[in-house]
Amino acid sequence: MAKSWSPDSWRGLPILQVPHYEDKTALENAEAELATFPPLVFAGEVRKLTANLGEVAQGRGFLLQGGDCAESFAEHNADNIRDFFKVFLQMAVVLTFAASSPVVKLGRIAGQFAKPRSSDNETLGDVTLPSYRGDIINGMGFTPEARIPDPDRQIKAYRQAAATLNLLRAFSQGGYANLDHVHQWTVGFLAETPAGERYAELADRISEALAFMRACGITPEETARLRNTDFYVSHEALLLGYEQALTRVDSTSGEWYATSGHLIWIGDRTRQFDHAHMEFCRGIRNPLGLKCGPSMEADDLIRLIDILNPDDIPGRLTLIARFGAGEVEKHLPKLIRAVEREGRTVVWSCDPMHGNTIKASNGFKTRPFNQVLQEVEEFFDVHHAEGTHAGGVHIEMTGQNVTECIGGSNTVKEADLSARYHTHCDPRLNADQSLELAFLVAEKLKKERDQNNNGVEKKAAIIGL
Repeated sequence: MAKSWSPDSWRGLPILQVPHYEDKTALENAEAELATFPPLVFAGEVRKLTANLGEVAQGRGFLLQGGDCAESFAEHNADNIRDFFKVFLQMAVVLTFAASSPVVKLGRIAGQFAKPRSSDNETLGDVTLPSYRGDIINGMGFTPEARIPDPDRQIKAYRQAAATLNLLRAFSQGGYANLDHVHQWTVGFLAETPAGERYAELADRISEALAFMRACGITPEETARLRNTDFYVSHEALLLGYEQALTRVDSTSGEWYATSGHLIWIGDRTRQFDHAHMEFCRGIRNPLGLKCGPSMEADDLIRLIDILNPDDIPGRLTLIARFGAGEVEKHLPKLIRAVEREGRTVVWSCDPMHGNTIKASNGFKTRPFNQVLQEVEEFFDVHHAEGTHAGGVHIEMTGQNVTECIGGSNTVKEADLSARYHTHCDPRLNADQSLELAFLVAEKLKKERDQNNNGVEKKAAIIGL
């Protein structure tokens, strides 16, 4: 775009989904303090993620993006992070084995604190208070004091993100991700579930392959890719003051990077062309996500792509489709056709969570797991029909044995929701449901791989090779 950009050029533009801070001086002080802190991620890591996503956009990889709906201060501990990472590795191994291609691992973690809300206020009985917007902004407790936006929460969120990233880097690069440990990634309660049993069978096959490779002299000790993995972090960019404070110039390229996370995305509620969130995101060099809901029109999508990725850089933009089960065929094909017609390079990813939220008869917000699976299947089916690459999934999940989404092979019923309903915002897939979803996606990827291989063989036969 011809209009000049700076990290603060979003200020003064219309903006949605942000809190009202009563103490402006305290807010300015918090943002100024954040601006002095070290970056959470680094430009070289961000460029590597863009390159990896570029491969996904070209059909040579798959994006697995998942993690908490909204990270909380209260549940931040090493065990929760470890169990999340374990399940994530299990899912990635299942997908890699099926697709025989790289899986880009991108967590909704170390920064996913702020949440958009459908209403500015929440009412219980006769009391109406501002909505809970995530621990980086206000508290979950239903009291006037807890719901006041507090700028100092941004400092605490930064410190928690830094600690989380430190542990994730240790896990991913310090040997925990070693394929020799593929059996050890199973979370205890998964062992007796159908998904856990399928994973154990797969792990046995991987162990056999590793034993053969070791006999040939290829070992994890000597081959870094067998003992380490690249793991990236992402979050929705809602609180732009926080994002601006952590936006820095890369000394090697002179370009601006948001160092709060490797990838940030724009939600379905904040993607207005001339508003602040689009203005901020267009100027940073990070890969970006863009949520595409039922209200997205094809011409509007092309205009948004023009703003966010005018140079058509592969891996720069991931379109995250979120329509709801039964609605994908109605909305997704027209978007795919517009992108293909204009020759744009994007990663297509499926968010099967946000369009399938319901209220159970006992009052709990939940998501039927069968609808989550249905939307994923519809997403793959549409891409197969259009001849395009279904490039990823974007899910809200945890490594814990929660009861927040109903269904799954180890069935969670409505009556079970109250047993372990721990989310601070939206319902998440538990570890068993996450692994079951991974196997469904793996079957779709294997089918796509086999069809592509058959196509190559038929083409070779036609030309006489």
